[in-house]
Amino acid sequence: MRLELRELTKTFGPGAAAAAVNRLTLAVGAGSIGCLLGPSGSGKTTVLRCIAGFERPDSGEILAGGERLSGPDCWVPPERRRIGMVFQDYALFPHLDALANVAFGLREADAGSRRRRALEMLALVGLEEQAQKLPHELSGGQQQRVALARALAPHPRLVLLDEPFSNLDAEVRMELAQQVRAALKAEGATALLVTHDQREAFAICDEIGVMRDGRLEQWDTPWTLYHSPATRFVADFVGEGTFIEGTVIGPGRVQTELGVIEGQLTVERPAGAQVDLLLRPDDVIHDDASALRAEVVERMFRGAEFRYKLRLPSGATALSFVPSHHDHAIGERIGIRLDTQHLVGFPRE
Repeated sequence: MRLELRELTKTFGPGAAAAAVNRLTLAVGAGSIGCLLGPSGSGKTTVLRCIAGFERPDSGEILAGGERLSGPDCWVPPERRRIGMVFQDYALFPHLDALANVAFGLREADAGSRRRRALEMLALVGLEEQAQKLPHELSGGQQQRVALARALAPHPRLVLLDEPFSNLDAEVRMELAQQVRAALKAEGATALLVTHDQREAFAICDEIGVMRDGRLEQWDTPWTLYHSPATRFVADFVGEGTFIEGTVIGPGRVQTELGVIEGQLTVERPAGAQVDLLLRPDDVIHDDASALRAEVVERMFRGAEFRYKLRLPSGATALSFVPSHHDHAIGERIGIRLDTQHLVGFPRE
């Protein structure tokens, strides 16, 4: 089932400045998992509520599998949209066990069919052994998986997930994210996730839309968002990185304090253009043999690697991921070289 949003707009007050969602257009392919990623207040959850039918847009269209759910002369109520919803707070019935919670939305089927489908969904999320437990007897991650199983049980054409992992510890979050992706793919469900956590988005989603102030800055694959951000906001928000000053001296060639950096510019700019060039930590390689040196000003041990913040000769800084057997002290000068495949340069600020 393909989901399409066309020029979707929703305001909660008078004037364009109050637009929570502003002319948003995107499409999630059938069986794909999409994501709306952005800071608090960017309009992500409002989009989800419009798709679910909890909010009525001011203008624009929402289509699911070619059927219009919302438009200038069309409004399908929430209960008829065949959309599964997974909430941030799980929203399980405390007096029902896991099996009964999953079976709750299958009231049109007979008792035997409801039980079989509920058990099938609990098995899909790895909780068949917990079927008789009440929500308070389950961990947070288990409760979230029950909520997902309940959302998938009625064969919805679309599943919406609103910050589903925000109440969980970081390690549990990443493990559960992979389990949720596997369950959605196993069911062939089309899904749209809302989150402010890029690690969750990268772990689950096929495509990601970065939102800012109600607008969609870029809709693309995680790889493209990281390596070819369309705007400076996307470059800052997705992944880690720093900017160094440069001057374009030819196609795919930028003069910087680190020398001439070559690679394909994501947006070609004329010779002489002053740019801020994005350097990702994986562009800056530790190399003892290099004559180019940078001072370690900050270090963060992450187990398999260090994340070093390095001061360049001009005083600008860069980040570098370095294998953890290279243990350097703050103030030490280390050799670096650049390995850039994609040059992302924005007009000098």
